[in-house]
Amino acid sequence: MHELGIMMEVVKQVEQVALENQVEKVEKIVLQIGEISTVIPHFVEEVFPAATYQTMLEDTELEIEMIPANGRCKQCGEIFSLTAQKGICYCGSEEVEMLSGREFILKEIQVS
Repeated sequence: MHELGIMMEVVKQVEQVALENQVEKVEKIVLQIGEISTVIPHFVEEVFPAATYQTMLEDTELEIEMIPANGRCKQCGEIFSLTAQKGICYCGSEEVEMLSGREFILKEIQVS
């Protein structure tokens, strides 16, 4: 489970930003995770308390926003859900350009 290492790095980055901006309390962090990312949101939620233990983020809320896996068909130009369509366009083509779905983004740090 690599999510713990990832979240420990996120905590480190957020703490650094907080220190640079003289922030004493981080209320919430918002992560965006792609639908077909190698980072599993459920595991991120599970390891978040361990990653924040005895840090300034210990009482911080975690919010996760999912980014859908979308692709554009190279044949007809249609944009569609890669997961719902199993990577095959409505026109039947499998020639697809991935537009989104693999992201892992620290979107927002809310402070008080």
